[in-house]
Amino acid sequence: MTVQGDGTRYTHGHHASVLRSHRWRTAENSASYLLPHLVPGSSLLDVGCGPGTITVDLARRVAPGRVIGLDRSDEAIDTASGLDTEGVDVTFTTGDLFALPFDDGTFDVVHAHQVLQHLDRPVAALAEMARVCRPGGIVAARDGDYETMTWYPASPELARWLDLYRRTARANGGEPDAGRHLSGWARAAGFSEVLASASAWCFATPEDRRWWSETWAERISGTVLAQRIIELGLATGEELDAIAAGWLRWAEEPDGWFAVLHGEVLCTVR
Repeated sequence: MTVQGDGTRYTHGHHASVLRSHRWRTAENSASYLLPHLVPGSSLLDVGCGPGTITVDLARRVAPGRVIGLDRSDEAIDTASGLDTEGVDVTFTTGDLFALPFDDGTFDVVHAHQVLQHLDRPVAALAEMARVCRPGGIVAARDGDYETMTWYPASPELARWLDLYRRTARANGGEPDAGRHLSGWARAAGFSEVLASASAWCFATPEDRRWWSETWAERISGTVLAQRIIELGLATGEELDAIAAGWLRWAEEPDGWFAVLHGEVLCTVR
């Protein structure tokens, strides 16, 4: 996910490890709260679509409706454009979330997954999403809440990782604990009908632990996230390598378990 038009830096960047993580996401594991509200033939805009896996899944749910995935990153859009879209009407394009290139009331549904946490003006972003959504339509958003992430067994390296990530995200202008703020942001954006909920990812099987830990081990030690942490003076490269090794050790724990809580909102446009 990347947007433009605000004063933030995208904390994750678009390293291969990040895109690999984002390609794991589907409508089922990342937008289940929205699925019961989708109607075949609806038009849908997916802002901050990243590599597009959720977008294409949503397109299958609203087919033959038109779906557009929008992201600032050319790299992300190039990746998304390579997906199999046979049988669905889906287009991927670059654009600015704060100045969406669509007329008022264009879409039945406007969706954002893990987007608002990276913005210094999330309320303005929600208001712009509402603008391009028709009256009676839905604006849907889901974001993680990093402070509530929890794992077993205890790991000082993972605790250090979480602290560094939250501090870096805030230094970049975002709000890493966005999940708990979504309802308040939505009401501040002018929505009077807001349905809030929560759901979680859980990584507990050996395969899931290995995939999750390898992704974060690479991201904390060899991407723009690591570069930014060092630039901010929060940790050294050697410390980040130690955290990466801690992630890999945690994955080998036979009782290892990691949960990621997300906040969600469904906002009706009036």
